[in-house]
Amino acid sequence: MDSRFFNRRSVLRGMAGSTALLAMPGLARRAMAQGAELGPYQQAKIDWRQAEGETITVAVIPAAYFENLITLAPQFEELTGVKLRFEKVPPAQIRQKAVLDLTSGTGTYATHAADPMYYALYQANGWVDPLDDYLNDASLTDKDWFRPDDIVPAWTAANTIDGKLYGIPYDGEVTLQVLRKDLYEAKGLAPAEDLDGFVANAKAVHDPDNRIWGTALRGLAGAGQNVYIYSSLFRAFGGDWLPGGNLTVNGPEAEAALGWYVQTMKDYAPAAAQGWNWPDIADAFSQGTVASYIDAHSSASVINTPDKSQVIGKIAYARWPKGPSGKRVSSIWNWGFPINAKLSDKAKKATWLFIQWAASPETQARTSYLFSGPTKRSGVNRLSLWEQPEYVQTVSGFGDNFVEATLTALKEDTDVDWRPRVPQWPGIGDAVATAIASALASQATPKAALDAAQAQVTKMMQ
Repeated sequence: MDSRFFNRRSVLRGMAGSTALLAMPGLARRAMAQGAELGPYQQAKIDWRQAEGETITVAVIPAAYFENLITLAPQFEELTGVKLRFEKVPPAQIRQKAVLDLTSGTGTYATHAADPMYYALYQANGWVDPLDDYLNDASLTDKDWFRPDDIVPAWTAANTIDGKLYGIPYDGEVTLQVLRKDLYEAKGLAPAEDLDGFVANAKAVHDPDNRIWGTALRGLAGAGQNVYIYSSLFRAFGGDWLPGGNLTVNGPEAEAALGWYVQTMKDYAPAAAQGWNWPDIADAFSQGTVASYIDAHSSASVINTPDKSQVIGKIAYARWPKGPSGKRVSSIWNWGFPINAKLSDKAKKATWLFIQWAASPETQARTSYLFSGPTKRSGVNRLSLWEQPEYVQTVSGFGDNFVEATLTALKEDTDVDWRPRVPQWPGIGDAVATAIASALASQATPKAALDAAQAQVTKMMQ
């Protein structure tokens, strides 16, 4: 194997031993995780039963990482005496349903899987509580047990507005290069260090006559689809969303970033990719028809599905390429849990206990490498777990350099202003998504598409 692709042994070497909480032998810990053993939680110096008798509803998306949590919900109920109800809402609808609930003031959802881009809107309207008071209340939180500083700092930063935290990250992601290492090695290629190198690599492996395209990026219009990738490009090209305090989506850097996006997709991606979201790209990569892509590290579980993927054992990962600004700008996206401000005091306590339980090191381990089901989470919220040998062993099977690239990106390649964190984001995201889709479809030049988006954005900000 080419030494330029990292091996998991380089990650395992020199790692610190596990903490006392997570140090039990694997089989015993796994059996305990699926049972009702509450001892690790009872080490926390708080009264877990202070909200006993409450029932709270939690809205989540129907994803495996939340299914694992739901499986373990009886443990929380046994620990606290609080009854949990989960409502599963598809990603495309959960943002809208959460906003409707928050605006109505009915408090239907005690908490929900929240998009970090919505916290500015929530905060501006006073819809959710700042969580600092909960974290700093010794009757509610044992900081030595919960270890909030261990949560991925980039994700907590994304959930912080004006210095106050509004959502505790449960699961998250960063974006990486995903590569067919066999095709790259056959051409003597190394993972790209910059965007020019990424295009050069795509050109080198591009062979559509044999149904291999050099790359693919999200083309489907949406604030969480094509804008998700474009935002990183915009920042890597030196773009600033708020120059002089004015929300700006056009200009030279924006045009250059969108121009790169359009040209790369035109030259080296399948034509159908204009309408693809990440599952479509992962599926094409799994079938061996796409040689590289840039997307969330969590897609690794999809491209390694044994009964569907034809490229298992042929995959490698690398950090986002640098842009002309010299920056690598990966996403810092996460699903976090806020607290609905309209709840009663007791319901708020019950909700905080749930959030503390779900985001704790113990539950993060029990829903990931200790989980006995088929799906092992790759988006745990703890830096310490990313250095836990058993967790590393679980996820390193996704391909070469997976752990190293992900952990380095989480620590070094993130940008809290990756997207503009303003209350008007839902409308702004839609306007930018339409501009990108228009340029990708050759319906407008990058400049014309972005100028049209800027006209809409200016009205929104007024």
